[in-house]
Amino acid sequence: MESQQLSSPISTISQSAPVTVRCKGILFDMDGILISSLGSVERSWEAWARSRNIDVRQAIHTAHGCRAIETIRKLRPDLDENAELTYIEDLEVADKEGLEVLPGVLDLIQRLPAHRWTVVTSATERLARIRMAAAGVPVPERIITADMVSQGKPHPEPYLRGAEILGLPAADCVVFEDSASGTKAGRAAGCTVIGTLFSHAIEELRAAHYLVNDLTGMRVEVLPDDQGLALHFTPLAI
Repeated sequence: MESQQLSSPISTISQSAPVTVRCKGILFDMDGILISSLGSVERSWEAWARSRNIDVRQAIHTAHGCRAIETIRKLRPDLDENAELTYIEDLEVADKEGLEVLPGVLDLIQRLPAHRWTVVTSATERLARIRMAAAGVPVPERIITADMVSQGKPHPEPYLRGAEILGLPAADCVVFEDSASGTKAGRAAGCTVIGTLFSHAIEELRAAHYLVNDLTGMRVEVLPDDQGLALHFTPLAI
């Protein structure tokens, strides 16, 4: 697959020349890629942090892009992690306010054959399925969630498992991510990574091969004779 490393240092952002990336499958992160759940995430972690006497900003920053169980382990290793996981999951499941599908998502997904894509998220399966359904995003039968892996992002395991679901080598997959940990996980797995600017600063997304604002303008071509997909888009020039 065609790819390019982001340049350094970062100074200005503009559109680059259009590119085409060929692949066999697509692995989508959920929060910040398919749906906007930022309000729900931050409100839930704020409530958890206040109840556990933790700095709210630290809790929210730590939680972005990581499994809840790992955030708990980092911030309150003295607590029962399974009980805390249930508590934060219940908070997030109950808070559906503001959940919405992000620009370009439905148009792209509707053009993808079902066997060519899935979701790889740091949310639990229960939370992921509830959030996608609430936002109106089609939910694949098989997805990879926090409770299905032993190591979360930025470890490559989640994206390696996602590629397995599609029956593909990770090198034949494109990852869409918005977080530092997620782009690193996709890169470490050997995927081509397209990062979006939903939640993290550009400086945190250097593991991505390409950057775009969102999925608007991402055109997919289904290649004949089961050759896979061609993604046509215009990345940001950094």
